[in-house]
Amino acid sequence: MSFTKKEIASYYNNTQNHYKRWWKLEDHLGLHYGIWEDHIRSFPESIVNTNKVLLDKANISANDLVLDAGCGVGGSSFYIHQQTSAHVTGITLSEKQITLANESKTKNKLGDNVSFMLMDYNNTSFGNEEFDVIWACESMCHTPDKTVFLNECYRLLKPGGKVILCDYFLHNEKQNDPKQLIKKWLSTWAISKIVALNTFETLTRKVGFKSFTSWDYSMNIYPSAKRMYLASIAGSIPSIAYNLTHPQVTSFAKTHFLSGYYQYRALRNNLWEYHVVLLEK
Repeated sequence: MSFTKKEIASYYNNTQNHYKRWWKLEDHLGLHYGIWEDHIRSFPESIVNTNKVLLDKANISANDLVLDAGCGVGGSSFYIHQQTSAHVTGITLSEKQITLANESKTKNKLGDNVSFMLMDYNNTSFGNEEFDVIWACESMCHTPDKTVFLNECYRLLKPGGKVILCDYFLHNEKQNDPKQLIKKWLSTWAISKIVALNTFETLTRKVGFKSFTSWDYSMNIYPSAKRMYLASIAGSIPSIAYNLTHPQVTSFAKTHFLSGYYQYRALRNNLWEYHVVLLEK
């Protein structure tokens, strides 16, 4: 199954209220997994810590121009600027995400230091070699062809520029998944395809990136994955009841509660991994 840009936007537009309720979205403005480490004491802290981990790896400076590719509701963009003073441009396909991001921007009085645009990260309107860093927090997964994303990143980056990302990767391209847990999980999140880390590294080399470094944080996101699983169990009966009484509900909103179950069972069965990756042009 391959999802269109319109369908991906529809997923986020129609499930944002779910993230507000079950993922405490307005507390931390992050739709991603939280990375847990010894010093982390709460779920909101783990969400922010994911940003910290990426920022530490990317070594962003105040003079850098950063593109947040798939910026969600702006949490990572705000964090990058607040920690480094760098100028950040966030892009997303979702109108609702842009609205919430801009509301938060106004509330935090960030002016022109952080900006948001409705745009496809695979086909942007920016010029060649315009950015120092491209940040992609659990967003690359939505592109069916990872090479298209990588080519656009390469075009947009200045010489020596970096891509910093965290995302989901198959444990093995030829793994056995008799219950099709990966397929079922991805379909609930409008994700067409994920690949193994070694496959992704090969693609980055073909595009021209000279450096590839990765860190495995699969164990660190287990608590977040389990939280999502428990939320799916708790929300199953209310969700089913709502679906029965609201037949007009969209397909993504109707099946979203199942994602927590599938992602956790697939993780427990060692079918996918969570990696932070740094690329250099």
